[in-house]
Amino acid sequence: MKRILTIVIIVVILGLLGWGSVALYRHYNAPREKLVFKTEKISRGDLRSTISASGTIEPEELINVGAQVNGKIMTFGLDADGKSIDYGSRITAGMVLARIDDVLYEAEVRQAKAAKLQAQAAIKSAQANIAVTKADLLLAEQNWSRAKELFPKKAMSRSDYDEALAQFRSAKARIGVSEASLAQAQSQLASAEASLLKAERNLNYCVITSPVDGVIIDRRVSIGQTVVSNMSASSIFLIAKDLKKMQVWASVNEADIGDIKPGMPVIFTVDTFPGRRFRGTVHKVRLNATMSQNVVTYVVEIATDNKDGKLLPYLTANVRFIKASRENVMTVSNAALRFQPEPAMVAPEYQKELPQLLSLRRGGERVLWVASEAGLKPVKVKVGLVSSGSAELMAGTLKEGDEVINGTAVETPALKKKAPAGGSPFMPKMPQIKRRNLNPGRTQGGAR
Repeated sequence: MKRILTIVIIVVILGLLGWGSVALYRHYNAPREKLVFKTEKISRGDLRSTISASGTIEPEELINVGAQVNGKIMTFGLDADGKSIDYGSRITAGMVLARIDDVLYEAEVRQAKAAKLQAQAAIKSAQANIAVTKADLLLAEQNWSRAKELFPKKAMSRSDYDEALAQFRSAKARIGVSEASLAQAQSQLASAEASLLKAERNLNYCVITSPVDGVIIDRRVSIGQTVVSNMSASSIFLIAKDLKKMQVWASVNEADIGDIKPGMPVIFTVDTFPGRRFRGTVHKVRLNATMSQNVVTYVVEIATDNKDGKLLPYLTANVRFIKASRENVMTVSNAALRFQPEPAMVAPEYQKELPQLLSLRRGGERVLWVASEAGLKPVKVKVGLVSSGSAELMAGTLKEGDEVINGTAVETPALKKKAPAGGSPFMPKMPQIKRRNLNPGRTQGGAR
């Protein structure tokens, strides 16, 4: 029994030694990693230097129509299509949008008219009183003149003389009182007329009309709802004057706002039309900056055409301001301009000037690297417009189609194992069965 156990242990140890030998062999004879260069070809294309931002599409002119009196909404008007005013309704200037309950305001108009009539009657009464007091003054003045002639001649008693004087003075005083009453009645008439004008204006405010031609963007009340007017008129309708002309309000970072100028071309997209680019121009840069999380941004207004009506209010726009553009120029990727080789990769004749080549950044001069038999070879170029991914080649010996290095990659060749024909090498081989002639009496052709 011990002998059998010893034999088993020896077999296991030999198996482990064999497996380890195979593993060591595969490890030291496996293909090594290889460093290869990634290349690209100089090509022609269009370049744009842009500033990216996000914004919101807004109608060019919005009018907020509100109620100037308190009351309950009774009815809505009809739009240009004969339908009740609602979202998206087309309207014209002067068209009735809504009506507010006007019973109380009509009563105020009638009350103001009655007050006006009373003031007019008071004026007429004051004018009549003035006429009466003038007549009394004339009579008193005549009596006073006669008294002044008769009293020195002893033809009038002292009491009659005094009475004539008192009547004259009283008549003169009543003239002033009558004129004051007339002035008061006239002021009452002016107040009544002002109250009537206010009451009539409030009555007219019960009919809300459109100030412009446009489209209803928002309807903020319903029939039966009570609107309350305070210091600012309550908003009922929001009208876009012309949806064929839209604006994009883009938020631009303070680091880029110095490059934004009025008239600058703009390209933007909206998520609802991902394959379409819309164009516009910078209209205005607003100076009231906003700060959010220590980031200062400015609002830039972009004017755009919307004749086809595709752009809807308040869509999110992905904006690119075009600082400069070039068409059909030789381009190379920024990765190729940034590539800096290790000294061992460079051809021997360029080893000494490698530090100067790697630091070359003057006047738009850069270095591109091309492969040669001795190693990488530098090519000086002059760079023009630089975009987010590519740059313009303005001068140099490179031409369209030349290959330049833009990076390195590590390549590990995979182990290739030949499998024997007929299946996997790990499957056992099936024994071959030799066919025998089971009918020895039969020959080819069927004869015995």
